[in-house]
Amino acid sequence: MTLVNESQAFVRPDEEAVTRFRALVRSASIEATPRQILTTEDLPDLLPVGTCVYVPFLPKGQFSDTLEASRRLLDLGMVPVPHVPARMAQSRGQLQDWLAQLHESRVDRLLLIAGDSDAVAGPFPDTLAVLESGLLTQFRFHGIGVAAHPEGHPWADRATLAQALSIKREYARTTSTRLWVVTQFAFDPEVVTDWLQSLGNILEEVPVYIGMAGPTRVKTLIAYAAQCGVGASARLMLRRPGSARMLRAWKPDDMVRSLVQYCLANPETLLRGIHLFPFGGLRQSAQWIRDHSGSCENKREAVP
Repeated sequence: MTLVNESQAFVRPDEEAVTRFRALVRSASIEATPRQILTTEDLPDLLPVGTCVYVPFLPKGQFSDTLEASRRLLDLGMVPVPHVPARMAQSRGQLQDWLAQLHESRVDRLLLIAGDSDAVAGPFPDTLAVLESGLLTQFRFHGIGVAAHPEGHPWADRATLAQALSIKREYARTTSTRLWVVTQFAFDPEVVTDWLQSLGNILEEVPVYIGMAGPTRVKTLIAYAAQCGVGASARLMLRRPGSARMLRAWKPDDMVRSLVQYCLANPETLLRGIHLFPFGGLRQSAQWIRDHSGSCENKREAVP
C-alpha cells in the first residue's frame, strides 16, 4: 500500500478554482479617468496600494490631465499606466515631450495605443509608427503595454492584428523591452479563449491580461460596447439562456470563472490576469474587487 504524506494532500479541483479566481481578482488592474483620480478623495480606501491604474488620454482631454492624475496615483502608492495615443501626437517633438514628462515624474510604465480618433494629428498613424521612431528607446520605462482585440477591430482584420502583435513582440525582444498585452473588453469567454489558442507562438512569453467590464447596468454596457466595436457581442450575450437576469445588471463573475477553468486546463497559457473597465463607476468596480478577492489587506504587489 502506498502512503501519501500530508504535504502531498490532494487539492480538490473546486478549491483550486476558487483560489485561482480570487488570485485573478486580487491582482486585477483597473481603468480610471483623470477626473475620477483627481476628484475622488477616498481613492486610497477604494483601491489597494500597488494597484495598477490605467489612465486614459481622452479624445477631448489634455496630456496635462493624464500627467497630473499619474502623479497623484504615485503619491498614493499606486502604479499609474497612462495611455499614450499615437494618433493624438501632433509632432515627433510633442510625443518626445510627453514621454520625457512621464519619465521625469517617475512613471515607469505606459500603454501604447493608436487612439480613438479617426483623424491623425501628426506623424504617427498607429503604434508601429511610434515603435519605428525610436523615441521609446530614449527612456527606460519599466515596461510597455499594447492593446489587443479578441473580438476583432473595425479598422483591421485578424491577420493584420496578429502580424502587428508579432512585430511588437520582436521589437520588445530586440530592444530588451518588457512587454505585455491588455485586451479590449469582451463578453464571450469562448471568443477570448479561442483567440488565446489562435496566438500560437506569436507572443511567445509575453503575458496577456484580459479586459472585461466591471459591474454595471446592461443598458450602459451596450452603449459603451457599441462605441468600442463590440456591441454585437453584447447583444448576443443577452440572447443566451439565463440572460434575463442580465437585463438588470452585468457582473464579470461568470467571465472570470470561465477564464479560471481555461487556465486550469491550459497551464501553459499566456493569460496572467484581468483588467477592469468600470463603466458602472469606479466605486462599484472597486467594491467588486474587494468582495471577490478573498483578502482584507489594502496592499499588494502591482502587475504587470
